[in-house]
Amino acid sequence: MTDWQPTACILCSRNCGLQVQVADGHLTKIRGDKNHPVSAGYICQKAAQLDHYQNNADRLTQPLKRQEDGSYQLIDWQTAITEIADRLLDLKQTYGKECLAFYGGGGQGNHLGSMYSSTFRDALEIPYYYSALAQEKPGDFWVNGKLFGRQNCHTTEDIEQAECVLFIGTNPWQAHGIRNARPTLKQLAQDDQRTMIVIDPRRTETAELADIHLQLRPGTDAFLLSAMLAILVQEGWEDRAFLQEHTVGFADVRACLQTIPIADHIERAGVDAEQVHEAVRRFATAKSATVRVDLGLQQSLNSTLNSYLEKLLLLLTGNLGKPGGNNFHTFFLPWVGHSDAEAKPLCQTKATGITEIAQLFPPNVLPAEIESDHPQRLRGLIVDSANPVVSGADTQAYQRAFPQLDLLVVVDVAMTETARYADYILPAASQFEKWEAAFFNLEFPTNAFHLRKPLFAPLADTLPESEIYRRLAVAIGAIPERYPVLEQVARWHGRWPQLGLFRLALVTAMALNPKLRRTVAFALQGSLGKTLPDASTAPFWGVSQLYVQHHGEAVARTGLPGRGGQLAEALFQRILHGHSGTTISQHRYEETWSLMGYKDQKVRLAIPELLAELRTLPSHHSWPEYPLMLIAGERRMYNANTIYRNPQWRRNDAEGVLKIHPVDAKALALAEDEKAVCESPWGQVTVQVKLCDTLRPGVVSLPHGYGLDYPDANGKRTRYGPLLNLLTDAQHCDTISATPFHKNVPVRLRPIDMARAASLEESLP
Repeated sequence: MTDWQPTACILCSRNCGLQVQVADGHLTKIRGDKNHPVSAGYICQKAAQLDHYQNNADRLTQPLKRQEDGSYQLIDWQTAITEIADRLLDLKQTYGKECLAFYGGGGQGNHLGSMYSSTFRDALEIPYYYSALAQEKPGDFWVNGKLFGRQNCHTTEDIEQAECVLFIGTNPWQAHGIRNARPTLKQLAQDDQRTMIVIDPRRTETAELADIHLQLRPGTDAFLLSAMLAILVQEGWEDRAFLQEHTVGFADVRACLQTIPIADHIERAGVDAEQVHEAVRRFATAKSATVRVDLGLQQSLNSTLNSYLEKLLLLLTGNLGKPGGNNFHTFFLPWVGHSDAEAKPLCQTKATGITEIAQLFPPNVLPAEIESDHPQRLRGLIVDSANPVVSGADTQAYQRAFPQLDLLVVVDVAMTETARYADYILPAASQFEKWEAAFFNLEFPTNAFHLRKPLFAPLADTLPESEIYRRLAVAIGAIPERYPVLEQVARWHGRWPQLGLFRLALVTAMALNPKLRRTVAFALQGSLGKTLPDASTAPFWGVSQLYVQHHGEAVARTGLPGRGGQLAEALFQRILHGHSGTTISQHRYEETWSLMGYKDQKVRLAIPELLAELRTLPSHHSWPEYPLMLIAGERRMYNANTIYRNPQWRRNDAEGVLKIHPVDAKALALAEDEKAVCESPWGQVTVQVKLCDTLRPGVVSLPHGYGLDYPDANGKRTRYGPLLNLLTDAQHCDTISATPFHKNVPVRLRPIDMARAASLEESLP
């Protein structure tokens, strides 16, 4: 019988541990890994389909170069690397480094290579980094910076111990995002000593389990949350002792909240006033309460303000830094940075003038930066493990912009819609063909990390990202081909790690050559890496050193021996050999405050820009010609990110149906399963209608992850389901963060016959 091998899921930020059996290049059986320190055997229905990622008709196996006629021709690695490096250097020399940008690098579980892509970006001085996180959560990062002192001060929710749990704009039953979502939700719902509150315009599976469901109108989150905060203050339910000890600025916040017209805001939200008051009472008077939010809140109108208000709920009630509340957590390796205006001038885009947040730039502005006539417009772009033509907030803008680039390089495992615009396509090994890891280490007080070993040999002429970027770094002259001195010391380190020789040699080398700090990941790969099972894992030795430097006592509590360098070495070895994942630190709840950015460890409650916005909370532009509000990007049983290209992975909802309330369907003369045109001010798609009374009248919803084209049984490329971002627009976004308002897309519907539907679908770009 085939042995079970440990790995992890790559579909969401939970990255649950899996055990798999493999045969003939396929994942033949998949189950949860009970040895995983976080998921402990949990698995969802989506993870069971991972062989559709590993094996599909669009897998890339050799480097490709676009020809003048638009076709692609095979090219060897050395030629591809040399030509790309020469063109990048030429663009930088001719137009300045500001003409270069990078998009992606990581995906949901493909983060190991991002250590090398980020190092390459630094070496080439690429100033602009666009990513999915920057599309989804920059407003949240910006608020964290103002409240807590650093934009990467991220809080996690202690749902398992909370007496009251508030879910806003999230459906963990389908989206997961919390530990072992479905058992956790069932336990919460079945305990009559605990309360579950859900704020969501849909009656989701999670809302069905809730004690209180506030089914608000889409886009009115800020009205409802501000009313809840005003009630809290009006009733005197704020935790004065907590506010006195841990915060400053409450007087300003309180003064603003006292001006909120509670009844008016509740009426605008379209919910029952008594339910709102009861929800506030339960949350504020619980011994412990926690808030869990997701894109339903963060991609709604007033996105950045929403993130501020939901955090005020937990802060004013004293539910930060305690069991059952929200807590800061460590990052083994941070997945966002901190844009510190006091340390250096912040970078801004040239055409749109958008300022970096968390060292990221929002994809919403990327097409405009390419299409601009600014002399320093974007001309060269590397896209890694991303498909913005489909997943970016404005498909049509990307389709217009990408042909205007002087150079587009795509690094990916598959021939994506974005790759078809590339000048060069570099094929990466899949996430199961190389050593890999996810940096979504979001647990507190016990945090964990999972380094995964490969299950298969790489396909044909593919390379892991670590090697792709090493070769590019050599080609641009940023690093040497070898590090002979460090290599020798690394061999000695392998024999006598307790002497700390390699650490001393590395510190000395960086002191003698300060530029080495910028490319230290490559130095570790090329020296210490040669003594390891795989060279790409070497930077985790350095990360272990830094983690112990900052959190040594918490690491020691996990049972590892030694102090300082010896403790770091023990941590690295545990990670290297813990193929089911391993615990890396054990904190105490009171230590969460040490993870704040402000040295005095006090939260700055008052954010003047957002208090001013709250005082004059706007009624957003109405669209009388588009009477329905589309929630774009619903999480369902069988939709995920776009790494699943083969539509056969879906066990149901193959069409990605548009859900509509029966009242609206009747008014539009639309029947169940009928085809219709869904049209926004910016585009249109063909949809299949499904009647659904879990929505409010006037609201419709579509899932994300559809609209990919894939060869059918006859080899003809066919689009499966609606390409959602043909309906969305880059300018329909938050003013601070440029986060798209995906949950508030104005649309209208009209029925069409099947023949016309097929014709329309053929005409779509």
